[in-house]
Amino acid sequence: MSQPGSFPERRAPLLEPGPRAPEAPGSAERWLERGVGIEGSASPRIREILRLAQPPTARFLPGLIWGVLSAGAAVALLAVSGWLIVSASIVDSLVPLSVAVVGVRFFAVSRAVFRYLERLSGHDAALRQLARTRSDMVRRLIPLSPAGLGRTDRGQVLSALIDDVENLQNLPLRVVQPLAVSAVVALGAVGFIAFVSPPAALALAGCLIVTAIVSVGLGWVFGSRAEERVSLARADVSASLVDYFGSLDVLLAYGAEAPARERIERADRVLRRTLTRASVAQAVAAGVVSTLAGVASVATLTVASPGLATGVIDGPWLAVVVLVPMVVFEVFGAVPIAAASWRSVRASARRIVDALPGELPDELRSDAGIAEPPASAALHLRNVHAAWPGGTPALRGVDLDLAAGERVLVSGPSGAGKSSLASVLVGFLRADVSRAGSEFTLGGADAASLSGPALREVIGLCEQHPQLFDEDIRQNLLFARDTATDDELFAVLERVGLGDWVRERGGLDARVGDRGALVSGGQAQRIALARAILRGFPVLVLDEPTAGVDPEASDALLRDMMSAAGEQSVVLISHVSPPAGTVDRVVRIDGGRTV
Repeated sequence: MSQPGSFPERRAPLLEPGPRAPEAPGSAERWLERGVGIEGSASPRIREILRLAQPPTARFLPGLIWGVLSAGAAVALLAVSGWLIVSASIVDSLVPLSVAVVGVRFFAVSRAVFRYLERLSGHDAALRQLARTRSDMVRRLIPLSPAGLGRTDRGQVLSALIDDVENLQNLPLRVVQPLAVSAVVALGAVGFIAFVSPPAALALAGCLIVTAIVSVGLGWVFGSRAEERVSLARADVSASLVDYFGSLDVLLAYGAEAPARERIERADRVLRRTLTRASVAQAVAAGVVSTLAGVASVATLTVASPGLATGVIDGPWLAVVVLVPMVVFEVFGAVPIAAASWRSVRASARRIVDALPGELPDELRSDAGIAEPPASAALHLRNVHAAWPGGTPALRGVDLDLAAGERVLVSGPSGAGKSSLASVLVGFLRADVSRAGSEFTLGGADAASLSGPALREVIGLCEQHPQLFDEDIRQNLLFARDTATDDELFAVLERVGLGDWVRERGGLDARVGDRGALVSGGQAQRIALARAILRGFPVLVLDEPTAGVDPEASDALLRDMMSAAGEQSVVLISHVSPPAGTVDRVVRIDGGRTV
């Protein structure tokens, strides 16, 4: 059953087709060995993905402010603590130190509070944006999924929608915010030290610049390729697992299970090796930061200590000058990590671009158009043509009329275009009415002017292999109308002949299994019909409902389905003749034409 929704315009600029990732076993390993990497300059498509992943300024700014305050409190805590300890050792009265004592307590508590607020605000903004990004990606896939993803690697798309999209949350959390916080705190610390000892501030600034260049450069040299290929290696593992478990019965039957399992193991080895290289690069960068933190403290001590003899600086403030670089470098240590996260995030954005085509093929229907569905459900098709993506002709001139409440059987041999007609009726394929005398109307309105969701508010499709989710029966029905009560659900199940069966299985809480593995083909069709009836479509398209059903049970299934439809109009697409009296007319299709 199709679900109404809102989808992007045709030829959306965000996700244009990119190079396809290799799909052969071990592809990630071969890419690693050949040294193929992500292209150097960010394309407009990738930049658009990254902009989509970054939360709006109004939502992102609070987390950034709390992060700056938290890091600033950490610097201030160490500075005040150092000043207090040294001052306490050289003065007899605690009165001058009381303010510093209060400052230590304040910064110790505020650091934790600001840190908590930073995590709360930052993660809230990132996760909200992640949900929006993922829903946008799914929205862009939906118009393509019925007809435009036949050659797409399922593991690649799955990895793009789960691992790669989820990795985009690291853009605000591990790239933008840490870099901004580090920059603000570093500038603030250098400015503060400049008031105490300008030479020490100059030394600290120089060490920070050298640290940024060296740590980021080493991270790029040792880990850039590995970090960019992590998502590719994960996608290869995902593709291997999807292929393996999705066709395990066939692999076992033909003795091909061992090679398929070896592909998984090979992809896993590549992923572990890639992650190890990335981790080593980050460890090298962290070691450089720690080393240069010590160098910075020694450098500031060296250039500031002569001021003790001249009275330019006293002991407590010298301690501050020496200690502040240590905590500044602790904050600044996020810079090489942010650089590594940036490479990983950008690689994920590239993989999303590769996995999700941005142009809707001309053969598919855009979901743009009038959002208000027509009041009448009368269908009228004349000389309608349609094709699948790639230009494969599907319909070459089909005529069909369906009045309100009418039952029409569309028959014909396999490959005649019956399922293609169903895809046209629900707006998955674009109806070509450019020829003279061609038209497709719904309720007297031009169906091409309606949006896809508006069309699917009127016409619902029960497919040959209905999609059932690995949930209970209740949830599989509530997808159609989430406000339905249990009594309403049982009523619609009674209409399709499943009432007693559901009660025997323990009620609406009974599970149907992954893709309906725990129910028969006929029961799956009845559940799908119950869902469509619950949704209340004025027109139902039943596409080969007896596929996968025993011939002895097909007549009973068709009779029950046509009876359960009630006053709804029905287009029954079947190569099996229904029981007498269940349909009003028969339309035959052969070679994509009405005959």
